[in-house]
Amino acid sequence: MQQLTYTGPYKLEWRDVDEPHLQADGAALVRPLAVATCDLDALIVAGVSPFQPPFAIGHEGVAEIVDVGDGVRSLQPGQLVSVPFQISCGACEACAAGRTANCSSVPFMSTYGFGPAVEQWGGFLADVVSVPYAEHMLVPVPGGVEPSTLASASDNLSDAWRAVGPALAEQPGADVLVVGGAAAGSIGLYAAGLAVALGAASTMYVDADERRRQTATKLGADTLAEKPRRLGPYPITVDASADPEGLALALRSTAPDGTCTSTAIYFAEQPQMPLLEMYTKGITFRTGRVHARAAMPNVLALTASGALHPELVTTAVVPWSQAPDALLERGWTKLVITR
Repeated sequence: MQQLTYTGPYKLEWRDVDEPHLQADGAALVRPLAVATCDLDALIVAGVSPFQPPFAIGHEGVAEIVDVGDGVRSLQPGQLVSVPFQISCGACEACAAGRTANCSSVPFMSTYGFGPAVEQWGGFLADVVSVPYAEHMLVPVPGGVEPSTLASASDNLSDAWRAVGPALAEQPGADVLVVGGAAAGSIGLYAAGLAVALGAASTMYVDADERRRQTATKLGADTLAEKPRRLGPYPITVDASADPEGLALALRSTAPDGTCTSTAIYFAEQPQMPLLEMYTKGITFRTGRVHARAAMPNVLALTASGALHPELVTTAVVPWSQAPDALLERGWTKLVITR
């Protein structure tokens, strides 16, 4: 079968690899139909991620089940499913607590499309993908929703949900600030759209990029181009900027006893964090990898209900054969590659 492989900065090629087979009674094989770019993919393609080539790329997507093991009862071939980018068993202590990014049944950071275990699992831009814990990992796609609309539920949409969903459940109707712009910039936009969909009293999206601000407006958020020293205060803030100034803005703008979640990846220490102000205001600061499988049902349901419109963030939907050329183009926020 063919699998798209990252071979170096701005270099991608289709490679022939062995097709995976069912390895256990609880496993499944799926055929990706709609694969979305993650914000991290922009860094990978540019050669500025810590992951060294060559490796299979692609880790967000909707797929069709092509085969299941004898122990799989709740899923069947032909069914459309959303596939989390992280491998998790659903049964260990971490998974039972919803911490599916840290499943103890597989090597640490086992993911599709990048990471230390990518050779074992491959990427979604392939003809067939193996899913080891099918009944836990695979989430049926709601009827009536295009696969391309939900392609990012595997990662970026769920990453955005964890930044605003639990906090708005604790403080319904709270005001939300999102500082966006990290890499391709989709997570901040999704967070803004989710805040609006979940009933935030107001949602402010800050980003210097005009096109992303226009998208945020379509999602129902207010926007600001400049990064002032502080805004608000806001009970719920999100740093999706990967910019030290953006992180500081989100933290300074968090209200007393408020929550700031950073979805951004920082590859260096951030000594300018306003720790004294955070201490005196009693701010809760969260960062870390998303537990995608636990969050996915929330974004699928919101999209199916019509409250959330992830397709507004999509820059382009391109055919499968154009994947390498489309990924190498600059300036996209979210690409969706479909068969």
